[in-house]
Amino acid sequence: MAMVMSLLAVAQQQTTGTLSGTVLTGNQEPVPAATVQIRQLKKISQTDSKGKFQLAGIPLGEHTLEISIIGYKTIKKKVTVRSSNQALSFELTPTETSLEGVSVMGYSETQLSNRQAYNVTAIDAKKLHNSTLDIAHVLDRVTGVRVRESGGVGSDFNFSINGFSGSRVKFFLDGIPMENFGSSIQINNIPINFAERVEVYKGVVPVWLGSDALGGAVNIITGSKLRNFLDVSYSYGSFNTHRTNINAGITSKKGLTFQLNAFQNYSDNNYKVTVDAADIHTGQYYPNTTVRRFHDQYHNETLIAQTGFLDKQWADRFLVGITLGQNYKEIQTGARMVSVFGAWHTRGNTVMPTFKYQKDDLFIKGLNVAINANYNFGKENNIDTVYARYGWLGDSITFNGKGGERSRMYYKYGNNIATASATITYKINEKQLLAFNNVFSRFNRKGRDLLAPEDDKYQQPQKAGKNILGLSYKLDVNKKWSTTVFGKYIYQKSKTTFASDAGGEPTYKNMTTDINKPGYGIATSYYILPSLQAKLSYEKTNRMPENEDLFGDLINREKNFDLKPESSDNINLGISYSFKLDEDHRFITSAMGIYRKATDYIYYTFNNNQTKLIARNLDGVSNKGVEAEVRYSYKKFLAAGINFTYQDIRNLQKYDPGYTNVSEVYKDRMPNLPYMYGNADASVFIKNVFDKGDQLSIGYNMLYVHAFYLYWPSRGSSETKYGIPEQLSHDMNIVYAMKGGKYNISFECRNITDAMLYDNFSLQKPGRAFSAKLRYFISK
Repeated sequence: MAMVMSLLAVAQQQTTGTLSGTVLTGNQEPVPAATVQIRQLKKISQTDSKGKFQLAGIPLGEHTLEISIIGYKTIKKKVTVRSSNQALSFELTPTETSLEGVSVMGYSETQLSNRQAYNVTAIDAKKLHNSTLDIAHVLDRVTGVRVRESGGVGSDFNFSINGFSGSRVKFFLDGIPMENFGSSIQINNIPINFAERVEVYKGVVPVWLGSDALGGAVNIITGSKLRNFLDVSYSYGSFNTHRTNINAGITSKKGLTFQLNAFQNYSDNNYKVTVDAADIHTGQYYPNTTVRRFHDQYHNETLIAQTGFLDKQWADRFLVGITLGQNYKEIQTGARMVSVFGAWHTRGNTVMPTFKYQKDDLFIKGLNVAINANYNFGKENNIDTVYARYGWLGDSITFNGKGGERSRMYYKYGNNIATASATITYKINEKQLLAFNNVFSRFNRKGRDLLAPEDDKYQQPQKAGKNILGLSYKLDVNKKWSTTVFGKYIYQKSKTTFASDAGGEPTYKNMTTDINKPGYGIATSYYILPSLQAKLSYEKTNRMPENEDLFGDLINREKNFDLKPESSDNINLGISYSFKLDEDHRFITSAMGIYRKATDYIYYTFNNNQTKLIARNLDGVSNKGVEAEVRYSYKKFLAAGINFTYQDIRNLQKYDPGYTNVSEVYKDRMPNLPYMYGNADASVFIKNVFDKGDQLSIGYNMLYVHAFYLYWPSRGSSETKYGIPEQLSHDMNIVYAMKGGKYNISFECRNITDAMLYDNFSLQKPGRAFSAKLRYFISK
């Protein structure tokens, strides 16, 4: 009997085989999330992050293998399956959905798989490398995202996903939290050339990012798969704006590597604004006067250098490095444009050693480990030493004695943060995956006022430690249904000292808070048809008060140590469908409904004298909304799209503090938040204009923001209410790529119609602006 069973087993082994292989682009980069199938046998697989796939149990003989992914032409190829394993290699050719101009495509070859259950949008940053955009302005074109700035280059910004903004949205660089990178490295000064792709997670955030985000997360991915390359660019634009970017990498045959990223931004930001001005000497009033900003210069310089080894037996990636940066920023206004400054400024630097280690199949197959650590020794300087008053007309009054424009100080401090993270994943089998993540961070602000070194009120402890622990389990069934369940546990301990002047001499009282919060969630998706996907995700998420919420930022934000952590129930329900009328006309459509209900919602409002912002808690806030997008492409000639976002964000605090009656703003729409907006874009591509392999692209982008109130809608009369008017902005760009993209030149015009645009608390943004960019790129 045993012999018979053995013979049957041998016979079975001889009738089936295994197909495995790799799917690559024309540049020999791996293509993740490509679908690999033999339709007749209903055998289907998907490429991993390295472009590899495997199909087991295939009958011996000839079959038709099909490989497809949005952005590339589908491959159908005859393959012969033999009894021994076979390793094949396939190269994909881009289709007309690949964009070369300044146009954000909802799906690209570097995007995470559409089979992800999370509500995620990925941007192929490489398609935008010829533009002068920074990462913030690229993200501003994504459905459900709004980036609101307080001015021009290097200004403060507020980033929101589906209406939840500020620190509710977390930023990551290659999965590493960016909270400790300092003021020299922010998404609105990082050029788009810095990234290969950018992923936007909305509402529900995967465990492996290790985040206490409440509204979503952005992951900037820079890890170039090119081993030897050089990418250099320079641009010049209106308001004396200069941008330079250098990305380079070299790797020896033995895996020794050196990688460099460097970028620089400079702008006078001296654009014109329309304000109500007054002569500070005579008091004469000039309403609706157009003036030029005169104290808004900004520049930053950043260098990131890493060296180590790639693709070794003991490590896929082992890198040690240093991040160095510095910035200078003049402050033109306070939280509103009625406050004008002419000398107050800040300086900052970043000195941050880094360590990265990654190894797949560590000890056993399927066990992957990634470890990252960094510490920022950088310092920030807040300098307000000129005792004067400035006006929009350029006039000023200098006073005798000691003082400042707001509060005399030369405060030098370090927001020193240490971060360490570990991510471990284990692939149980082709259908099941376990993931563990832990992120620990330690904040310690140390500082002193150089003008009053004996004053110890600036030297009181401001410390916070936070640990985020996450665990998830993922199950894939037949490559149609995918579900991930996860849990998170967050702990934070903060410490500060409050000063009291009672009795003459200041006395200090130590304050400590200990907070812990559990969270959990689920994300699931199902392919109803091969091109029709439904998604549902839910998370009970928590966000601890941020360091600037608790301790202030010493510029425009006051401290509030009494803040409670936020909690929110976040739900996404959506559908996406891709189809084609024929080989020339292709469409990608998606729609997503969102629901958020947050308690102890942290929001910023003016302080008592209307000069600074302060964080406060609301009992609750709800948000019901929808976002939708349609993209269309025609051959390799035209790509266009339109997206729309609506969000109804309501105040759920029923009673004003100290009162028993129902608040007049109960269920009011939250003020100073845009609730309806959208983008439209179109690009045309003309091949071989002057030489074979060259390409000319012409692109257009429109931004629309519906009018909204600056303050609570129920307060004040229609005559006295102040709001942000409806806004419509148009941008154009022309890109000419030569020698297959080796030499590139581009011209851009933003805000073509010179419309008056406003953002945070009605601060006016730049008008019409022009720029030109030269770029050289080579890789081997």
